[in-house]
Amino acid sequence: MKDIQNQRDNRRINIKKVGVKDISYPISVLDRENRIQRTVAKVNMYVNLPHQFKGTHMSRFIEILNQFHGDINLCSFRRILDETKSKLQAEAAHLEIEFPFFLKKKSPTSHTNHLSEYLCKLHGSLNQNEDLTLEIAVPISPPAPLQTECGLPESLGHWGVAKICVRFRHFIWMEELIEMVEAITSHDLRWAAVKDRIPENSLTVEKFAKDLADKLSGHPNISWCSITVENLSQGFSTFATIEWPEKDLNINRNNIH
Repeated sequence: MKDIQNQRDNRRINIKKVGVKDISYPISVLDRENRIQRTVAKVNMYVNLPHQFKGTHMSRFIEILNQFHGDINLCSFRRILDETKSKLQAEAAHLEIEFPFFLKKKSPTSHTNHLSEYLCKLHGSLNQNEDLTLEIAVPISPPAPLQTECGLPESLGHWGVAKICVRFRHFIWMEELIEMVEAITSHDLRWAAVKDRIPENSLTVEKFAKDLADKLSGHPNISWCSITVENLSQGFSTFATIEWPEKDLNINRNNIH
């Protein structure tokens, strides 16, 4: 049987991305309190296709994934990328893993425990160099309405979301990044709910983005960061994005106020 994928192609056209996507797969992630948290991820795997090949072996992506079954985590990212690049004879390999991460938290009003969900994404690339980014979406709730004698306040819904994407020099707990974001958003929203303090309409996407950039840019283990804050409005959304490369950290830190 002919191996069509490995046959020569003389059209000299590279394909930038070819692979498989939306694979549902169990993974384990590091948990600061419990050591390991098991969750289910959506996985995308792809490579570039050099111009001399007609196609790629799609089944090999799944074979590689199954090879690391039970050992898919932050530490194994480089080994999975190495294996993908080698087996598919590619110049560059990419791996995206999107998963929910859960934190046990105590409600400030009822003092009961509940689980908060955060959507996380790891994106790794291996070409001549290795690149790894971590993205976390942190929900932002609106200010809590004042309690009345009529009973419980209405459901709060969400004010919006802060998406933090980082490259790091050294390991950072996901819980630490979440706490850094919520130290800004929860603090401002708590004060906005207090009468005669900060009006709610002063809580803008620009303010949140600048405050988060000021806080995160001072972290010694973060070398690059992109921050997008989105406010969910009726019929449309507003957003603000701040991004800085490593060499401009100090410049941006001085200019964001």
